[in-house]
Amino acid sequence: MDTKLTAIFRALILICIFVLPRSLMARESTDVIVMKNGDRLTGTIKRLEAGVLYVGLNYVDGDLSIDWEKVAHIESRQLFIIKTEDGSVYTGKLAMTAPSDAHQPVQLQIAETAEAKKTLVVDKARVVNVRQTSEDFLKRWSGSISFGTAYSKGNNTTQYNLGLETAYQRERWAAQTSVSSNLAANSGATTSTRNTLTLSAYHLLPWDNYFYGSLGSFLQSSVQGISLQTELGTGIGRFLKNTDRSQITLMGGVAWQSTSYRQAGVPQAAQNVAAALIALDLSLFRFKKTNLKITADVFPALSGPGRVRFHTNASYFVKLFGGLSWTTTFYGSWDSKPPPRFSGSDYGTTSGLSWSFGK
Repeated sequence: MDTKLTAIFRALILICIFVLPRSLMARESTDVIVMKNGDRLTGTIKRLEAGVLYVGLNYVDGDLSIDWEKVAHIESRQLFIIKTEDGSVYTGKLAMTAPSDAHQPVQLQIAETAEAKKTLVVDKARVVNVRQTSEDFLKRWSGSISFGTAYSKGNNTTQYNLGLETAYQRERWAAQTSVSSNLAANSGATTSTRNTLTLSAYHLLPWDNYFYGSLGSFLQSSVQGISLQTELGTGIGRFLKNTDRSQITLMGGVAWQSTSYRQAGVPQAAQNVAAALIALDLSLFRFKKTNLKITADVFPALSGPGRVRFHTNASYFVKLFGGLSWTTTFYGSWDSKPPPRFSGSDYGTTSGLSWSFGK
């Protein structure tokens, strides 16, 4: 069972690695960006995040990283998803011109329809995120691929980790998928494997920064003797902080868990638990160089009081060039009351290269 599940995870990641990036074709480079010092660029606006505007030029390898505060004028005929500090989200074309009075705030114009018949105006300082979008389904995807490996001759140890994250975003909702596979083999010891698949989605509510969301996760861990753990949950959440330097979300709700154990090749009866759900997501940004992402999910059991399951994942990204980064990740799962003779924890660290693609 574990071998088959590991093979499925590897195949899923590899298929997505070769299929998804090829479907995300580049668009025409007709966006105009003018800096406050008068410099003028014509290229492709890729995205705005963490106070950095990323622009692609036909004659430059990789993307330029531009300080958003130093941009005086932009103009684009392409579609973008624009998010502001209060959680409002818009879809449209962009235009921005510095005001004649230096004391007035710079405003961004968003043409919400293809015919540009309706235009919204928001303060530039309130904009925290801009993403490319398209009428083409395949071109709305974005994601990252990570890989790392290590070998030690002294104790004949081999380790590898392979991961894939994809996201699909629309104006008022978004969905994400994350797949990871870790293996550690040591001469004279049992090979340990850990495979996870996580699905999540949210939809904004009418109130500022509130949303309802759902998540599903599937875990296989040889260290904990888990052949398959399924968790499905739903709840209401809020963006506690939403700026160009940090984003914090908190969601609370209910969940259902089903866990199948295996010991010495013998399957155990599955355990089904109703639980509360507390999910926290934290992202911290620093101008074009580093990015820290932390997720933590807590499942206090309702049908078996006193039992708590906890999962966390923390990734630290250091940008190298273009879409390539060096990534260090800590992952862990804990169970306060595992079955007798089964481990209550599985945790570790990985490191390797990460490449982002798409919108």
